[in-house]
Amino acid sequence: MDGQARNVWSVRFSPDGREVASGSFERTVRIWRVDTGAAMRTLSGHREAVVHIDYSPDGRWLASGGDDSSVRIWRAADGALVRVLTGGSSRVYGVAFSPDGALGTLWKKIAGRGGRHAPTIRLWRARDGALEQALSEHADDVWSVAFSPDRRWLASSSEDRTVKLWRLETR
Repeated sequence: MDGQARNVWSVRFSPDGREVASGSFERTVRIWRVDTGAAMRTLSGHREAVVHIDYSPDGRWLASGGDDSSVRIWRAADGALVRVLTGGSSRVYGVAFSPDGALGTLWKKIAGRGGRHAPTIRLWRARDGALEQALSEHADDVWSVAFSPDRRWLASSSEDRTVKLWRLETR
């Protein structure tokens, strides 16, 4: 699957295995057919590199997060932009859908003249973009999150050399 001019940061298979999506430094998400390797569509809108992508478990949505401090939710069937989530001036390190379709995002801490901001995990309702929770107990950048199959727990790993388990509110 050739055709991206710059670094590719993330890839994900669609839940049905027919497509693979890639996020790249060229600020796009590309959708490819697995059986032929052909590019099906390019999703544009990020102003900086697309660092991480994920499909919802039902395959309806594709989320992309990047260095432009936004998470974009796309309709997987046609690539239409559904919503843009923003959480401040920090970069997005990762996106992950829970088994029930909620969206978890990892926001990098920012160090600068204004001081240090804690890295944050934000949990959103993907269907309407409402922020459910913000978790910021890590002392350094958060690199990964994983939801338990029943969505009662969230595990996170960090550059602070810890793994944290979070008991999530049930809704």
